[in-house]
Amino acid sequence: MKHKVTFIPGDGIGPEVASAAKACIEATGVDIEWEEVICGEAALKDFSTPLPEEALNSIRKNKVAIKGPITTPVGSGFRSVNVGIRQALDLYACLRPAKYYEGVQSRYKDIDLVVVRENTEDLYAGIEFEEGKDQTLGLIEEINKMSTRKIKKDSGVSIKPISRSASEKIVRFAFEYALKNNRRKVTCVHKANIMKFSDGLFLSCARSVAKEYEGKIEFNDTIVDNLSMQLVKVPHNFDVLVLPNLYGDIISDLCAGLVGGLGMAPGANIGDGIAVFEPVHGSAPKYKGKNKVNPTATILSGVLMLKYLKEIDAAERLRMAVAEVIKEGISVTYDFKEDRDDPSAVGTREMCEAIIKKME
Repeated sequence: MKHKVTFIPGDGIGPEVASAAKACIEATGVDIEWEEVICGEAALKDFSTPLPEEALNSIRKNKVAIKGPITTPVGSGFRSVNVGIRQALDLYACLRPAKYYEGVQSRYKDIDLVVVRENTEDLYAGIEFEEGKDQTLGLIEEINKMSTRKIKKDSGVSIKPISRSASEKIVRFAFEYALKNNRRKVTCVHKANIMKFSDGLFLSCARSVAKEYEGKIEFNDTIVDNLSMQLVKVPHNFDVLVLPNLYGDIISDLCAGLVGGLGMAPGANIGDGIAVFEPVHGSAPKYKGKNKVNPTATILSGVLMLKYLKEIDAAERLRMAVAEVIKEGISVTYDFKEDRDDPSAVGTREMCEAIIKKME
């Protein structure tokens, strides 16, 4: 079966790792027609926006996309293109597996966790009010009339919406994923002891949905700060984690650290009948064009994409090829070496070629 897929190279190291993933996907023999579009810094010159409507329309049409990382300016400039894509296409579920591969430099072994992150709400909803602006001062005044807790007038304000509908949807996604992938437990992560009406609602929804899966999937919940400690002490106690947006972003990075770092962290953003696949890591502009960085996270995102396309055999062949190359420890980038200055380390292209050779 032929698939049409939107391809977004990204910024910084994006084109290098995205091209590596594309080459590996093509080497599986799956019939894919690529439609390349640009987002991020590369799009600003031609479209005067980092997220052109042409790119969104391509994803809407093809229903599937894979992208390299895109730069998000810190503190100023345009908002996250990644978040913009998720919100524009209602990609409500962010799936971020954290799996250990033999040969990776890591303090932990046999880690196999999955983070399921709500993708559209919480503090990432982008409902913000800048300090000193008239509308901000008006908002603060109204809130101060209604609340016994007062906001200082020189504050910036971010709104944290958590809805019943979105919470139930993401928790049900986590349970369905657990069922389909033979997972044993779903853990709801929250801060409901403090934020009783936002995180409290998320937890309440999780407990309600969990009742539908009694006897099939184990369920528990934990406070996010305790989870952070427990993941470092006893990570094998967890399986599938379902979290609101902000916690999901942070905890997925922690889980990536358990399996060797962000270079090993693939991701998928999934909605109803549409999905975008991308690595968890950023665009690392200082390494742009140096043929140095680890392409594994983007290639494994390609594995997730192939599974989504129901190309299960191709997905497993590519995943096993990645695993074999890492286990051998020969044609791997510097971050897989015990000494990061090891002269035997290869570049992004060379690791990609080694993975492709394993599938021949």
